[in-house]
Amino acid sequence: MIPAAFEYVAPTSVEEALAALAEHGDDAKIIAGGQSLLPVLRMRLNAPEWVIDLGRIDSLRGVRDGGDHLVIGAMTTHHDVGRDPLVHEHALLISKAITHLADAQVRHRGTFGGALAHADPAGDLGAPALALGSTFVVQGPGGTREIPGADFFVDLFETAISDDEILTEVRVPKHDGWGASYEKFVRIAHQWPIVAVAATVRLEGDTIAEARVGLTNMGSTPLRAHAVEEALAGRPATEDAVAGAAALVADGTNPPSDLNGDADYRRHIATVMTRRAVLAAAGRG
Repeated sequence: MIPAAFEYVAPTSVEEALAALAEHGDDAKIIAGGQSLLPVLRMRLNAPEWVIDLGRIDSLRGVRDGGDHLVIGAMTTHHDVGRDPLVHEHALLISKAITHLADAQVRHRGTFGGALAHADPAGDLGAPALALGSTFVVQGPGGTREIPGADFFVDLFETAISDDEILTEVRVPKHDGWGASYEKFVRIAHQWPIVAVAATVRLEGDTIAEARVGLTNMGSTPLRAHAVEEALAGRPATEDAVAGAAALVADGTNPPSDLNGDADYRRHIATVMTRRAVLAAAGRG
């Protein structure tokens, strides 16, 4: 289907983009890589009068070292994030997750910030970003502000970004020396995950000193599995110990029921995938 007619503007700075957003307000939509918005426009599920394209704002691209964290520009493509050596060294979990994200075509066009701002609970980046304790930086008429990961995802397709703000970068704390795994359960390749688990683990000898676990499609937003993390801390990296902790993964979740499986099915799959992800992250997979 052909989208409804709209006006198009492609600013070259964040300030220009914010000015266009302020001018057109509710009649405008921001487009980043377009992998989520374009299908919506083609199906006429949304018909904005203006589309503001961030693709020409070079300052929103790239990965850089921020000291104790990495700074990932919101318009950096999934492909570039996944292949970046800084990400592989300091935030391995994100590199692992991106290898499972859609297909090569989407990874070359879709953007890191665009996917996170879209806030699809079945998206592959929310859980890793939460697990790593990321901070989201947005810019608006009042300046720049930082949103902690725990406060960023509000509800289904809803974030803490205000209508007059733009996500500019994501700051990811470094997790040097942590093992990582992203385990994704799908029926067919490149599908949205029915359930996925992002796990990163720091070992001291054969003991799990710390663990971070994020859940995909186990509620209306990405989630942290805090009960699992607490149960893993100080435990040996063995099959039995990890399985015992993984049994807690459904605590505090509210998985959907749909054609791919009901909520109980997802709870069971999450338990299995958590065990696999943690063991793989600990090098025991």
